[in-house]
Amino acid sequence: MQNYLNRRDFVRKATMGGVGFGLLGNATSLFANGSVAAGKRVGIIGLDTSHVTAVTNSLNGPNVTANWGGYKVVAAYPTKGSADMKESIGRLAGFTDAVKALGVEIVDSIEDLLTKVDVVLLESVDGRRHLAEALPVLKAGKRMFIDKPIASSLADAMVIFDAAKKYNVPIFSASSLRYIPGAKEIAEGKIGTVHGADTYGNCYIEPHHPDLFYYGIHGVEMLYALMGTGCKSVARTHINNSDLAVGTWKDDRIGTFRGTRFGTGKMGATVFGEKGIEVLDKSPGYDPLWVKIIAFFDTGIVPVTPEETLETLAFMEAADESKIKGGIPVNLETVMERAKKKSRSIRY
Repeated sequence: MQNYLNRRDFVRKATMGGVGFGLLGNATSLFANGSVAAGKRVGIIGLDTSHVTAVTNSLNGPNVTANWGGYKVVAAYPTKGSADMKESIGRLAGFTDAVKALGVEIVDSIEDLLTKVDVVLLESVDGRRHLAEALPVLKAGKRMFIDKPIASSLADAMVIFDAAKKYNVPIFSASSLRYIPGAKEIAEGKIGTVHGADTYGNCYIEPHHPDLFYYGIHGVEMLYALMGTGCKSVARTHINNSDLAVGTWKDDRIGTFRGTRFGTGKMGATVFGEKGIEVLDKSPGYDPLWVKIIAFFDTGIVPVTPEETLETLAFMEAADESKIKGGIPVNLETVMERAKKKSRSIRY
């Protein structure tokens, strides 16, 4: 397994995978004959991220395995993208063409999409769009995976989960970094009780999201996969090319995330356990996450709870508040309570 690809190479290789399959010929009508089994039709909302070519290539490409349980991406709604985000608007056309070449029907609306699919991947790269795009899916009663970040604020994420509960539809969101090789063994007790963890990775800042939401979220989710919930406060040091967010857990453990904006942007962790120290620095790729998503589509059982996802977002919002306040610790319960009040004012 190769070390973690940097962001630019990862996007390039994922895109090439999708386009490469397209060169095999016109696949536009691969699934038009209804050959996809009942309940296995996957729809995508948002085609402005490399994740869509990666997942579609896995499910629809020439090397499909039994891991995917017969699921196929059959339809996608590109959305109009976000004009104020070059990461969105600049990539929309290319990824749309790549997905279409993999046999996916491109539709004109979420409503049209929902008539053609059984389950949904919400992939829009802009978290600001997710609440509005998620609600029709929840009202239609379709299970949904929401790619990172689940929303552009903790309050919006609370509304999404409230709506999921109201409509009795299971949803989850996760980074592939939760499944970095070695994490499972640590969770199963390989080094005993985890007393602390230091994670690191790219922390590119997108100005329309809280600083860590957009890319730092990978390292923060990895931290939670290793440490579990229970963080009580976060203190953050910020300079031009780096961030250090230090979380103190309620049981007197310390977990940190170092975000970098220089070099290769590789991601990994050092985990401190009662029986030893483990270094995790190998790429999980996307497949371990796809396996979790497929199992979720089959069973409706979420691999990451809403409570953990919300605490992860609270950690990142607390880090932003700590930055504004000069690095002092910020209490997560205070951040959560403030977001709850705001979420009650959001109508849906």
